[in-house]
Amino acid sequence: MADHPLLSKPGRLFGTDGVRGVANLELDPQFALDMGRAAGLTLREGPVLIGRDTRRSGEMLSSAIQAGFHSAGIDTIDVGVLPSGGISHLTAETSAEMGVVISASHNPAPDNGIKLLSKFGTKLTDAQEDKIEERMRKPHSRRVPYGASVGTRFIKTDALDGYVGALAKGADYSFQGTEIVLDCANGAAFQSGPMLFERLKASVEVLGANPDGMNINDGCGATHPEFLAARVNGRVGFAFDGDADRLIAVDEAGGIVDGDRIMAIVALHWKRADRLKNNLVVSTVMSNLGFKRAMREAGIDLIETKVGDRYVVEAMRANKAILGGEQSGHIIFADRGRTGDGLLTAVRVLEVMAGTGKPLAELAAEAMVAYPQVLTNVAVENKGGLDDAKSLWDHVRRVEEELQGDGRVLIRPSGTEPLVRVMVEAPSQERADFYAGELASTVARVLA
Repeated sequence: MADHPLLSKPGRLFGTDGVRGVANLELDPQFALDMGRAAGLTLREGPVLIGRDTRRSGEMLSSAIQAGFHSAGIDTIDVGVLPSGGISHLTAETSAEMGVVISASHNPAPDNGIKLLSKFGTKLTDAQEDKIEERMRKPHSRRVPYGASVGTRFIKTDALDGYVGALAKGADYSFQGTEIVLDCANGAAFQSGPMLFERLKASVEVLGANPDGMNINDGCGATHPEFLAARVNGRVGFAFDGDADRLIAVDEAGGIVDGDRIMAIVALHWKRADRLKNNLVVSTVMSNLGFKRAMREAGIDLIETKVGDRYVVEAMRANKAILGGEQSGHIIFADRGRTGDGLLTAVRVLEVMAGTGKPLAELAAEAMVAYPQVLTNVAVENKGGLDDAKSLWDHVRRVEEELQGDGRVLIRPSGTEPLVRVMVEAPSQERADFYAGELASTVARVLA
């Protein structure tokens, strides 16, 4: 299996959010089967809980990875289509020894991915992933179960109701009379999203809830909040991505409320209510300077991590924080969940609105003043050469000198795609656009 295209790429097999690739070209059934077998061999017992989003390739890869676990003597529990947050929740709340999410999150429909979870519903550590990768590259110590020792598949028919019920039970308020619009991205939240908010008595209009296997994230969802913004008409909107682990909100006037603003809204409300444990929030280096200044002015401590919600979770656990997340809309509430959950995040936003009596637009405006920020993705042949690109880093230093501390530059490789991400913040949109364009050109030239 070591000559498989995904295993032949330089660097680690696992990115910041599992393994991704074009389904059936890169991420094919044989790869999924071998990963299931390798992961199964790291376990003494099962079962393993497995769910997916709505991509056409999801059933194929789910069946294949379950076959791999079965060949290692591990039973599987199939929960079907369910948000990542639900798979995490059920993994932790049942007897499962591992969880598996089959999804490429915000990526287009032809892509898919495999994300492995610990029995606690959290992403595996780098060391655990490395152990599985080693078994895939060198499958030398393979046990071969037979007869009654071969694993089998069980279907959990109450998974959807159990997940939605847990979210609804934990809500601080009923949202009766609140008008909301959900954009489910034709993804994993297409059933659970409407079910949850109707159970919480909100008045709900639902968009993006007709998945056909190929329309996931297609012009809708958290990566296209403008679709929802054009349709809120004075209501509050919530846009999920393909596996519903992230949320972008839209206020009553159509304003985009990203992960930084959501964290700021909740953090400030919780601090006033004396609910912000250890007076601490965890974010990543991608968070806007305006968010950082808002936390500092409010007297809230802030810890920054590298990009990836797994690193946010690790820092939250180490520092006993209950709120953390990313600008992209992955928000983690450690008092209620173990990973990003867009549905839970939407509930928390509505709770602040109910608790303050304020509309989302007012809360968002009060929470922070964002610096103009430009994020440009540059397709490259070898993102691994970024660290040694001396002329690029010389260019970055010149830009930072010109900004004189009133802005910043962040350049990093994507953890899931062959891209380099260029982010620039500056006092004006014009300067941010100018510097981002210059730096993106340099990246393309140096790493072509």
